[in-house]
Amino acid sequence: MNHSTTLPRRAPGAPPEIREPAHVPVAHVVRGGIVEGVHHGSVVVLAADGSVEFRAGDIEAAFYPRSALKPVQAVGLLRAGLPPLDDESLALVAASHSGEERHLATARRILAVSGLTEDDLRNVPDLPYGTSERDAWIGRGLGPTRLAQNCSGKHAAMLLTARARGWSLDNYLDPGHPLQGEIAAAVEDLTGQGIAHVTVDGCGAPLFAVSLHGLTRAAARLAKAAPGTDEGRVAHAMREHPELVSGSGRDVARLVRAVPGLLAKDGFEGVQITALPDGRAVGVKIADGADRARMPVTAAALAHCGIDPEVLAAFATTPVIGGGTPVGTLRAAGALAPPATDAG
Repeated sequence: MNHSTTLPRRAPGAPPEIREPAHVPVAHVVRGGIVEGVHHGSVVVLAADGSVEFRAGDIEAAFYPRSALKPVQAVGLLRAGLPPLDDESLALVAASHSGEERHLATARRILAVSGLTEDDLRNVPDLPYGTSERDAWIGRGLGPTRLAQNCSGKHAAMLLTARARGWSLDNYLDPGHPLQGEIAAAVEDLTGQGIAHVTVDGCGAPLFAVSLHGLTRAAARLAKAAPGTDEGRVAHAMREHPELVSGSGRDVARLVRAVPGLLAKDGFEGVQITALPDGRAVGVKIADGADRARMPVTAAALAHCGIDPEVLAAFATTPVIGGGTPVGTLRAAGALAPPATDAG
């Protein structure tokens, strides 16, 4: 069993309330100087001491972090006894990968540690997540596979941990399985709150409802963790290999490369977490799940952390196209908006 150290554990607080979140406008789609569309959502910015420095919307309602929870799940797997992995493999454990060949090869390597294969995976077969990877895959006449699905690294590590602990493999995705109990305990510890509800994620794994505040608190704990702790190991692997956590050219990988020391993970339905080594952290949830609003809102929130706006400029807006040329932008709005932007 893995005996690496962890940060001190704290008894979790009460679970967040399950309610309709009171989201607010966080991004505008501006075409020709007119606001054509509005994305609602919620945002939290934590200071280095863990206090809330900025908030918009509803950061305390229960919600599903989707794949933004993977770094926390990776810590849970280490705590549960995941055998030692190299940094590339550990980065893939926390990944929503694009399905590049190096992603598939790394997932195979994780499985091979205990003599497992793709046939042992129980995630849902899918095409590669990356657009170019998916097109090339289809061009080769290939169909959905479990290895190509973007969560295969996490599932490979779940199997490896279950094998190492002597637990059953066929039902490792059952919420009552001891492996999932260990992961749930890590979620509660790192978010500092009880789990409000458990459902099934797109890949078939249990998905735990927490609050955006709690998720962001967990990201901060990973980002500032000491080297050698389970939290610190996951954070280091993700920082060193952001293209394994996502994919070549993906916005999250580019953001990590642009901001030294940044920890970042996206999730379906418009979720994003980022955190810096001193504990400053950002959590974003776009209410309608629109991925196009996720990064501009995240960039605006990171500006509240003191990140140089010039570094964030490439992520702060998305062009709105008309007739093949830019005629507007998608950018942060409301309290996140830079001064005097909505007229342009």
